Amino acid sequence: MSSDEETFDSADAGAANCTPIEAGSVRKGGFLMIKGRPTKIVDVSKAKVGKHGAAKCHFVGIDIFNQKKYEQICPASAQLAEPIVTRTEYTLVDISDDGFLSLMASDNSMRDDLKVPEDAALAKKLKERIDEGKDTLVTILGAVGEEQCIDCKEVAS
Repeated sequence: MSSDEETFDSADAGAANCTPIEAGSVRKGGFLMIKGRPTKIVDVSKAKVGKHGAAKCHFVGIDIFNQKKYEQICPASAQLAEPIVTRTEYTLVDISDDGFLSLMASDNSMRDDLKVPEDAALAKKLKERIDEGKDTLVTILGAVGEEQCIDCKEVAS
C-alpha cells in the first residue's frame, strides 16, 4: 500500500438496523424511528388531503428504552425507518458487584455486558431473585445497537 493512497473513515448511521416503511402504513403498536430513537407508536392520526398538498400523518411514540415521548409529523407518502426490534430470553446467572448481569443463552454461551436496568423496581426484583436462588429468565429488548433488560420471570420447571 503506497503512502499517497487516500483512506476514508466510515461512520455508521444505524440504517442497517432499520427497514424502510411508508408513513401511511405505520400502525398503532408498531415501531418507528423518531428523532433517531426507536419508539413504539401509541397514537397515529392522519389528516385528509387538503386543497394544496398531501395528506399528513402525526405519530406519537414512546422510546422503548427510556420511555420518553416523541412526536413526528410528515407527509403520508414519506419514507420512514422502522427499527428491527429483537426480544431474547436469557437465564440470569448472577449480578456482579459493579452492576452487570451475568446471563446464559439457550446455547449455554455467557454474556456479561448488560447493566442492571435503571428501572428500580425491576432491578430490585432481579436482586431479590438472585438472593433467593430462584431460576430466572430475563427478557432483553434490542434495537439499533442498544440492548436493555425489560422483564424477568420464573423459569417454568
